[in-house]
Parts: sequence; structure tokens; C-alpha cells
Amino acid sequence: MKKIEAIIRTDKLEDLKQAFREVDIVHGMTVSQVLGHGEQKGFTEYIRGQAIETTLLAKIKVEIVCKDNDVDGIVDLIIKSVRTGDVGDGKIFVQPIDHVIRIRTGEKDGLAL
Repeated sequence: MKKIEAIIRTDKLEDLKQAFREVDIVHGMTVSQVLGHGEQKGFTEYIRGQAIETTLLAKIKVEIVCKDNDVDGIVDLIIKSVRTGDVGDGKIFVQPIDHVIRIRTGEKDGLAL
């Protein structure tokens, strides 16, 4: 099993959710609001004539745990649905998951997904 973490633009979450609804390979996800920066670095904003430099930008983190053979399809779907081609599109991280346990039933690993 793998955990896919995608850090995406806030305005692309609905596009990603729609893409997941259209194909039946994602059966659950966790979404968090996060702050961060990469190459985009931030921007300067003027409030009442005062320059304010914003270095941490609002992003969305989507976490999905899936079977190993679904990873490539999910990653491709994320890229296709959120890519704009501009700096700040985000990153995708894939990590191994040792065990998953569904608390309600006690089911483990693949059955718990």
C-alpha cells in the first residue's frame, strides 16, 4: 500500500474531486488547508500603502492511501486535473504504508481501504 500526498492550489480542489468522481479508483481522501512556499516564494501586497510581503501561501494537501497497483493511475489523474503549467502548481509525494486498520470493524490492510 502507498500514501499519496498532493499539495495543490486551493482553486483546483473542486477539479480534483470531480476527476475522482468520474473514475472509481479513489475510495477516500483527507483534505487539509496548509501554508507553504517553494519556487513561488510568495508575493508583495500593499495594504493602506504599506508593503506586506506574504511568504507563506495557502495550499491544499490531499492525502490518499491506496493499493500499490493504483498509484500510477491516481498520480496521473491528479496531474491531469490540477496542472496549470505555472509555478506553484504543487508537488506529489508517494510513501509506503505498512498497515491500515479500520477501527470500526478491525479489518486490516487491503480490506480496510
